[in-house]
Amino acid sequence: MLQQIADFRDEAEELAGLLDTLPPAAWVAPTGFKAWTPADIVQHLHHSDRMAMASADGQEAFAAFRGRMQALRAGGLNTVQATREMLGDPRPPALLHLWREGVAALCERLSGLAPETRMPWAGPGMGLRMFATARQMETWSHGQAIWDLMARDRPPAAPRLRNIAEIGVRTYGWTFRNRGQEPPGAQPAVRLRASAETWEWPGEGGLVEGDATEFCQVAAQTRNIADTALRVEGEAARVWRALAQCFAGPPEMPPAPGTRVRSARPPG
Repeated sequence: MLQQIADFRDEAEELAGLLDTLPPAAWVAPTGFKAWTPADIVQHLHHSDRMAMASADGQEAFAAFRGRMQALRAGGLNTVQATREMLGDPRPPALLHLWREGVAALCERLSGLAPETRMPWAGPGMGLRMFATARQMETWSHGQAIWDLMARDRPPAAPRLRNIAEIGVRTYGWTFRNRGQEPPGAQPAVRLRASAETWEWPGEGGLVEGDATEFCQVAAQTRNIADTALRVEGEAARVWRALAQCFAGPPEMPPAPGTRVRSARPPG
């Protein structure tokens, strides 16, 4: 099994461990992410993993799966409603069980592919390693809203977080191309602290420096940069951090300061 696939599996299991502790009231409580509930988030992750399984089956299967979702959206349903329609609206604890089974099946399916396999997706296609990292990133980023809702500290940055930092760095150009813009300059250097390690990426367009978790939170739009202690030098770095988007799909603006932060106390 490629390390990136194992990291995705471990990311999902860590989140599942938190979900196992949620009381019934928490499953239906709105989080700071677009007021989605934990049930909405897990349904979304399960749907995305099923779409990833379709991608593993090839372009035709992927296009058919995505086409069904697009038809529901064109019929007037929002993302949450369309996902419920696609999945049959499973409820906890069955939902948690379905998602965990889906992750295990997807990891097994991806492990059977050649490492050089190209995977179709909603945005640009990806190689298998980056595809697995994208699944890890989505699981990690959506999970943040649940950790925040439950007023729980997330475990310290594990070595697998470097995968998400990597995708955050690599999507510098994508952040602007996705908006029909030219990058404001050369890619900035990035220097991140992760436990006892320092992770570095070269660049000439300034510098982004600070905590690895906070960098990944900003890249995945689970935090506004104003709610972090990241240090930014240079205009290109400043504009990038203000718009950073490391996920596929249409451009989205980062959350307003103070809106996606840890709750004072958990629901229930």
